[in-house]
Amino acid sequence: MQSVSADDVKFAARRLVGQVLETPLIQSAALDRRTGGRILVKAECLQVTGSFKFRGALNRLMQLGAEQRRAGVVAFSSGNHAQGIAAAAQRLGIPATVVMPRDAPGIKIENARGYGAEIVFYDRITDVREEIADRLARDRGATVVPSFDDPHIIAGQGTVGLEIVWQARALGMELDACIVPTGGGGLLAGTCLAIKSENPGVDIYSAEPAGFDDTARSLRSGRRETNPPGPATICDALMAPTPGVLTFAITGTQLAGGLTVTDAMVIDAIRFAWRELKLVVEPGGAVALAAVLSNQIDCRGKRVVVVLSGGNADAGSFARWIT
Repeated sequence: MQSVSADDVKFAARRLVGQVLETPLIQSAALDRRTGGRILVKAECLQVTGSFKFRGALNRLMQLGAEQRRAGVVAFSSGNHAQGIAAAAQRLGIPATVVMPRDAPGIKIENARGYGAEIVFYDRITDVREEIADRLARDRGATVVPSFDDPHIIAGQGTVGLEIVWQARALGMELDACIVPTGGGGLLAGTCLAIKSENPGVDIYSAEPAGFDDTARSLRSGRRETNPPGPATICDALMAPTPGVLTFAITGTQLAGGLTVTDAMVIDAIRFAWRELKLVVEPGGAVALAAVLSNQIDCRGKRVVVVLSGGNADAGSFARWIT
């Protein structure tokens, strides 16, 4: 199994200087009043492509050789990794194909296509997206770029954590905790590596939607758990069936815990972010904020960072949620 370290995250940060946005760390008096703590919001919904995924995608693709670049890349994703790969590939002049579920939000499909990627659809219930991606890659001689279980992807996503530490210190703050939206665990693992390397005392928590809380259950059991078939959630970006092998190897012994929220809590967080923070946040990107607002963690007297990981919400659905 390949490994990834805090040094890899720092190398990625240097590689990505001037290539990705340093997204703001936002303070909110309304959020502080509601929670009793000092809450900082890392707005990755403002990143290129509207998601943190661009960081890992670009870090991975920048390390491809000339022949690999000519042959192209294949990715599988419910939407945000697809957009990240498509945008990174367009920037580097690499052909890209993304395997996406037919029921992915329209905005994510349109954006991935707009960045020049070829879209291949699959059915979440009957198809195995990894098999489709592997077959396409073999046929084309292309490189498969997974959405989370890859050391270069994890290192790129971890630059979010480095920025959090640096920005908090610029505000004169040392953190007590950080809550990270979690699907397969790439952002969680990278952020954990980055923050723990700078401040080992910070408590890191995963945040997941109910029914897809495989990381929380894996932390309790000590082994990678799988989500049972059947549950549904509006958090389309966080429907990975199980934590990654590499990501769980990093997070399994370092997290303070796993937090789980309902769709109703997520909608409350989306509404709060729109009303109080003036930010558009998609459901999967709002689960960490939902955990804070619903008191899944006691923030009283603590300095806590909440990551808003994505903002690619369909207009119709978003209008319903905020009204």
